[in-house]
Amino acid sequence: MSTAQVPPVTAIGTPRITAGFDEYGRLDLLAHQEVHGGFAALSSGELIGLADRIELRGRGGAGFPFARKVRAVVDSCRRQELPPVIVVNATEGEPPSWKDKAILTRGPHLILDGAALAAAALDAEEIVIGVADDGVGQESLAAALAERKMPCPTRIVLVPHRFISGEGGALVRGINGEAHIPPGRKVRSSDNGVMGLPTLLSNAETYSQLAIAARLGPWEYNAVGIPEEPGTVMLTIGGSASAPAVVEAPTGTSLMEVLEMCGADIGPGLLVGGYHGKWVSAEQAKTIQISRKGFAKVGGTLGAGMLIPIGSKTCPVGEVAQVVQYLAGESAGQCGPCRIGLPDLARAVTLVSLGGNAVEQVRQAAGLVKGRGACSHPDGSSRFALSALEVFRADVQAHSNGEGCGKPVRGILPLPYTAEKGARKLALDWSRCDGHGLCSAVAPEIIRLDHNGFPAFPQTPLPPWLEDGARKAVNVCPALALRLTEPTTAK
Repeated sequence: MSTAQVPPVTAIGTPRITAGFDEYGRLDLLAHQEVHGGFAALSSGELIGLADRIELRGRGGAGFPFARKVRAVVDSCRRQELPPVIVVNATEGEPPSWKDKAILTRGPHLILDGAALAAAALDAEEIVIGVADDGVGQESLAAALAERKMPCPTRIVLVPHRFISGEGGALVRGINGEAHIPPGRKVRSSDNGVMGLPTLLSNAETYSQLAIAARLGPWEYNAVGIPEEPGTVMLTIGGSASAPAVVEAPTGTSLMEVLEMCGADIGPGLLVGGYHGKWVSAEQAKTIQISRKGFAKVGGTLGAGMLIPIGSKTCPVGEVAQVVQYLAGESAGQCGPCRIGLPDLARAVTLVSLGGNAVEQVRQAAGLVKGRGACSHPDGSSRFALSALEVFRADVQAHSNGEGCGKPVRGILPLPYTAEKGARKLALDWSRCDGHGLCSAVAPEIIRLDHNGFPAFPQTPLPPWLEDGARKAVNVCPALALRLTEPTTAK
């Protein structure tokens, strides 16, 4: 099974989750047992006690205490007299993130161990593992399942490789055969999840950490890292890093140590927590220790462990504009703040990147979507954009003055569709456009009219799921001014 798409994996200190990766590449069942050994089954009370003692929190972004999730499922099962379902979220839909895919492709049995522990402890009806349909990890996971016996029926569900598809509610909906989008209202999976059953849902690394802790016990597990957040974390270092990698590091490790080992040029800023995270300055980055508390000190978040230095050779404003356009395209389209507000935010940020004095428009657009969405997507997108204005203030000023920063947009912040065969972008022939406005009426999530009544839209490739709307807009243009073209990928 190829792991070529996944960045190199390394560790600071003694590896735990990544143990054996250097020696075996990918651990089949025999190698896995040789490296990690066996473990004893746990009761539900013992499972909760272990998770409590090691302060285990979800590693998918929100950092919710795992023990509280288990307690909620146990209580719900008793109250409803129903068996639970165990769900492993291994979708990893954010373009910069690779740490779960590294475990899927190289240490899949750890994920299965953690899921099996939870299933046996709770007497689960089924285990469901959600994996992205991008071809990374599915084959390795299926091979691992074929090598072993699980405590209950276990299946893999393929999920569209989209930003929002990995949200917990979206994953449950997808498993249930519905659209892979957030439900639009707060639904507790512990009460009503897969097929209406109480569902324990957590991310792939979380189950892997549980499997490590079951072998080591709380005392030895807590011997590594800082007391309030013991153990190790899996990190993805990308962006401007000359040696991008997935790194396993003990909590309390200096952020600069991790960045330096990956040859990262921070430049003016570093993105922490992914595309729903926050930009921090280079000076702030020098003060951070790897932990939730460490990132919180500078107003950031560890999230799903993505560290993305922007570097000094790309235009940060242009990079941010492309990502905000992407995030607008990732909308589930089920509420106004996403369907209308995020495109407005994307246009405002794009205007700043093109030399317009639109900083206040960005703040206004971000303020209008914040706290008003059916899910967290508008909040995360606005946080990404607003923190960029602050950290890249000098570059924003240079663009607003019409001078620009003089640097090209090099695609340091990865997007999933720029290299896809057949991805297209909208283009406008200004000599033909008469400002009829029909295109914006047909595809308002892509095209809006500017203050002169002419169409305005992102200059980056269209996500595939927005192509139908763009094609309809092209077809209704009476002047034949609008067209779809192949994208130009920045070098």
